[in-house]
This record gives sequence, structure tokens and C-alpha cells, in this order.
Amino acid sequence: MTYVFGGFAALLIYFSFRSLIGGFDYLRFFRRSLSERPSDFTPFASIIAPCRGIDQGMPENLRALLTQDYPAYEVIFVVDDKNDDAVPIIESSAAGFSNTRLVVAPRAVRSSQKVENLREAVKYVSDRSQVFAFVDSDSRPSASWLASLVAPLSDPNIGATTGYRWFISPHQTLASELRSVWNASVASNLGPSTRSNFCWGGAMAISRDTFERLEIREKWEGTLSDDFAVTRVLKDAGRPIVFVPAALTASVEGCTFREMLEFTTRQMKITRVYASPLWVLSFVGSGLYCTVMLAAVLIAALSTRNDLIVWISIATIAIVSICSVGKAWLRLNAVRLVLKDHMPMLDLQFWTQLTLWSVTPAIFLYNAAAALFSRRLRWRGTLYVLKSHRETVIIAD
Repeated sequence: MTYVFGGFAALLIYFSFRSLIGGFDYLRFFRRSLSERPSDFTPFASIIAPCRGIDQGMPENLRALLTQDYPAYEVIFVVDDKNDDAVPIIESSAAGFSNTRLVVAPRAVRSSQKVENLREAVKYVSDRSQVFAFVDSDSRPSASWLASLVAPLSDPNIGATTGYRWFISPHQTLASELRSVWNASVASNLGPSTRSNFCWGGAMAISRDTFERLEIREKWEGTLSDDFAVTRVLKDAGRPIVFVPAALTASVEGCTFREMLEFTTRQMKITRVYASPLWVLSFVGSGLYCTVMLAAVLIAALSTRNDLIVWISIATIAIVSICSVGKAWLRLNAVRLVLKDHMPMLDLQFWTQLTLWSVTPAIFLYNAAAALFSRRLRWRGTLYVLKSHRETVIIAD
């Protein structure tokens, strides 16, 4: 028993130590990337922003898109219903800006509605456009967001550039902070390795030439996830994906426990279909953590004998905790370098980021298990079934 537990404990400690080393690399990468000279590569760009319903802080989010520090660009808002509640906010936010357009997409039949919106919107981009940038309506990008995303595309061999989200709640609750910590662990999987990076549709840019050459609009048909589909196309084509730390975007919104579980489980169900090795890794990793740490706590708390297994348990809890707290601290410090406009709210996340890591593996385990038994998910009011990475069935709207 001692040797079996010790073996699994050693494995968890090894992965925790590697994660801590990755935290140092993450912070170092942010500092190096942010210290680079601004690029003068600023071709005309089209920002495509699919919208459905009203997001928290939506006027501020849209205003951030319309006031980018970029010489020449357009913003194409796209909805699937001209009577959508988002339309008045879009029209009000865009008033006084000449570089905007509102597109109404047809209702989706074979793809997710977001994908259908994107497929429609790209048909309306300006003839001048050389870069397509995609953003979610719940994201609040910085003024330099577009310039940062576009800059690496000066290299024609780059497949796409990507940022990622960081959840910030204007009013902290346990549910919103759990979602933020859960999401943060995914964010730190992006880094300098262009081979292992993935695209995130809320902050993604691709040259028009690459988009059309790889027929991404056509390959989106039948898919649910725009970003996983693009990631698959680029990896199949051997085109690198560049993560841009300066394109990290804040999602300023709170959530309930139900919304937190719905969001995290949806992400894992999508991952299972579009990137099954990542789903397996999450399943195994979260299962290892939960099993070993729970066993270690029970052994340390309930054992009446001062033997080897007790000391192994105490050492495991201590080492894993130190590594995990260190990783969370390093990651938060990296994010603070970018999201300077949100510093007061990031300061409030100090303790939650450094403590709630101990709970999120259980959420990952739940998400992974739910994805094992169901491919049905609800997204923006529509119920979908993921048959495969190329086949999406709409159940209800």
C-alpha cells in the first residue's frame, strides 16, 4: 500500500514541479514579448464581432473595439436576428464611427450559430482588408489589442495569432472566482511553442491570404467551435500559431454556480470532440490530483501511527501546495503586466488565485466525466449535439 501510494504521490509531485517551472517560463515569456519594439506592420484589418444577446458590460466592450490604436480598420458586427437585443447597443455604440457595418446572418442549420455568423460576416469585409481579426462580444480588449495581434503576421509563414481571456468579476463571488481560476489554468498552456499553441476565437487574427488559401470558411461548415476548427486546419497545414501576450483580453463579468459549471463543462465537451488528447490529459491529470491529495489528507488526518506513509502524505501535500501556489502567483504576475487597466480588480484576485487552485481540479474531473457521457451542450440559448468535429446537430433554439 505504501509503495503504491508513494508511486502515485511521486508522479503528482513531478507534474507539480514541472508546472511550477512552466510558471517561471510563462512570466519570462510575457516579459520578453512585451519588451519588444512595436511593429510598423499595420495593413488594413477587419475585426469581426459575432453578437447574440446582451453581455455584461457590452457597451464598454464594443467601445473598446471601436477605439483601437490602429491606423485603418473596420468592425463588422454580426447577429442572426435583426431584432436581437444586442442590436440597439451595437447601433448606439457605433454611432459616430464610419468604419462599422452590421450584418444579419441566416439561422444556422448545420453549424453553431457563431460559426454561421462568422461564415456570413467574412463575405462583407472590405476589398482593402489584408487581415481578419475575430473577437467575442464579452471581451474587452486594450487599445493596442489589434496592433499586437496583427504584428506577427508580417511573417507570411505564420498561420494565425491568438490571445486569450482572463475572467474578472466586478463583484467577486465564489462562483466567478472559481471560473477565473479554472480558466487561468488553461491560459497558461499557451506560450512560446508555436507547435503546441491553439487558437482562441475571442482574440484571433489570420491573414486574408492564409484564410482563403486554406479555405477556412468552407471548412467551418458543420462545425461548432470556430477556434478549434481553425487550429486543426493550421496544424494539418503545418502552419505555426503565435500566442501574443499583449492580446490577452479581460472578460469583465460575474456568474452563478450554474453558469460556471455550464461554461466549464461546455469547454470540456468541445475539447473532447475537437482535441481528444487534451481531454484525456485533463481527465487523467485531474483524477490523479484528486485521488492522491484526498488520500494524503485522509492518511495524515486519520492515521494514529507515525510511519512512512504518513510522512509521504504530509510531504506530498506540502510540495504540491507550494508548487501550485507558486505557479498561480507567477501566472497572476504575468497577467498584471498586460491588463494594467484592470489592476484594482486583479489585486482583489490575489488570494482567490493563490487558494482556489486546490478546488478547480475537482471541477475539471467533473467536466471531463460529463464529457465522457454526453456530447449535448447549450450555448447562447441553443442546444447542440456534437456528432464529430465536422458534424453538429441543432436540437432546439
